[in-house]
Amino acid sequence: MTSFADKPTLVGERVLLRPIAAADAAYLWHDLHDPEATRLTGTHATFTREQIDQWCATRAEQTDRLDLAVVDRATGEWAGEVVINDLDTDNRCCGFRIALSANARNRGLGTEATRMIVDYVFDQVDDPPLHRIELEVYAFNPRAAAVYERVGFRREGVLRDSLWWDGEFHDTVAMSILRTDRTAGE
Repeated sequence: MTSFADKPTLVGERVLLRPIAAADAAYLWHDLHDPEATRLTGTHATFTREQIDQWCATRAEQTDRLDLAVVDRATGEWAGEVVINDLDTDNRCCGFRIALSANARNRGLGTEATRMIVDYVFDQVDDPPLHRIELEVYAFNPRAAAVYERVGFRREGVLRDSLWWDGEFHDTVAMSILRTDRTAGE
């Protein structure tokens, strides 16, 4: 049965993806206080530092999700997180999300991290192999949508007026990539 009990470290050209650990709580805490990050992720919730400490300390125990820190290889600094979640083994799919720190945006790190995690899910996860990765991105974030499309995600539809932010409604774009999308062009 598919599980994310193993927490890999993935090395790319520009980023390293490694398991989130208790020591990462300060970085995540900082990111959760970045107004642009909370807007791009639609995060209305507020968290205590204790909750963030606890959350980071328990990532290794989770078998139904994969929480990886994005590290800038050039500097060794925290650059954000990538998450595989909402594992549905019956339907062989999972969700994906990424949140980059302010210092990591617009530098190509998110594109590489997204490509790396998609490759990991489709090339390394089996029994049974996953077939679909899905995500949602807000319509006011066309840069992220363009990154996902470069990696191979396709737009599937729009959830109209699904986010209330700063006094107005915003659409959410649903996207996915299938295992077969990666081989269709070969």
